[in-house]
Amino acid sequence: MEIAIKYFGQITEVTQREEELLEISEGTVSELLNILNSRYDGLKHKDFQIAQNQELVSKETVLTGQEIALLPPFSGG
Repeated sequence: MEIAIKYFGQITEVTQREEELLEISEGTVSELLNILNSRYDGLKHKDFQIAQNQELVSKETVLTGQEIALLPPFSGG
């Protein structure tokens, strides 16, 4: 399945891109993160949350083949 991955804030600095399409077999968010960590070494040292289709999800969530976003911590005011 093809998944659109969007990167924000400091995650963009690590990946050097704002988004990409990735072709992977079915799996979980955790398996996707393993792939991304192997591509972008600095990613494993960053703190971020994961959203699938604009909803925060856990690493055990099954991928649906739709949008994934990696969201760094942010502060509100």
